[in-house]
Amino acid sequence: MPEKRRDPLTRITDALGSPVLGTLIGIAGLVTPVIGWAVERVNLKVLLLVQAVLILVLAAGHLWTRRAYIHLRRANNLKGMDDARYYDLVRAQLERELISDYGDIADGHLRVYASEVPRLSALLVTTLTDAASEPQRILAADLTTNPHLLTQRREYFAANRRFTENGGTINRLFIVYRHDLLKQDFAQALLKLIDRHRDIGVTCGLAVRDQLRADEAVDYVVFAHGAVLVEEEQGDADYTRGRSSVYFKGIDRWHNRFNNVWGNGADSAPRTLQAYEAIVRPLLDAGTWDEQRAARTIDAL
Repeated sequence: MPEKRRDPLTRITDALGSPVLGTLIGIAGLVTPVIGWAVERVNLKVLLLVQAVLILVLAAGHLWTRRAYIHLRRANNLKGMDDARYYDLVRAQLERELISDYGDIADGHLRVYASEVPRLSALLVTTLTDAASEPQRILAADLTTNPHLLTQRREYFAANRRFTENGGTINRLFIVYRHDLLKQDFAQALLKLIDRHRDIGVTCGLAVRDQLRADEAVDYVVFAHGAVLVEEEQGDADYTRGRSSVYFKGIDRWHNRFNNVWGNGADSAPRTLQAYEAIVRPLLDAGTWDEQRAARTIDAL
């Protein structure tokens, strides 16, 4: 396929931001006074005019470069991050991409919007393997109000699959309102989503939103001890909405929050999911949905 021709304005602006042009102008700026000194007949006014033009061109190129490219402020102290290697790999990748509003990453915080969220989620999973962070484990809490939204994140699912195939482990907690668990269509979609996660090696659990404190019912993903992605506004199917933040500091408190809700033994989230499935799956398979029976099961969880 032939290369698309660029318009004259694009060629001019690219030339202004060219490192080669900047180097040539710098050399010319040094050589011009020498030539003027060596050639006594050179008019001083002409020499100053040439110098002024060179400075203006160099300044224009510098201003264009600042407008055309995003520059990330470097962290003053990588040791301030919980996992310095993981943080540095993520930051380096972001420098090669155009993701809006990530200037604050130098302070260990990153904010992303709409369609950037699933792409960044996949990046954080992939980087976890590249950074060799220990443990190779992801803890995810999904405040699930629409299971269909999660099934559309193909790139994220693919990254999760590669992560588990490389020996990583993923625990995913589905936090669901009681009234949603009582709906036949919702229950069917939820269990289909859970089956899909299990197919790629994810350990799934369930928590009833009505039984949790407000600070426990948060949508977030913990990537080992390297980062946590917190969803502040859930996205939609078209990725026109949605807002999330990534933190590279204070990861331990998110570990503790997840483990407190996940639990262990007979009261753990995986056991709660098993108890729900034991009643709900037969009802769905037989086409004999019984909301009252489902309610008694949920209330006993």
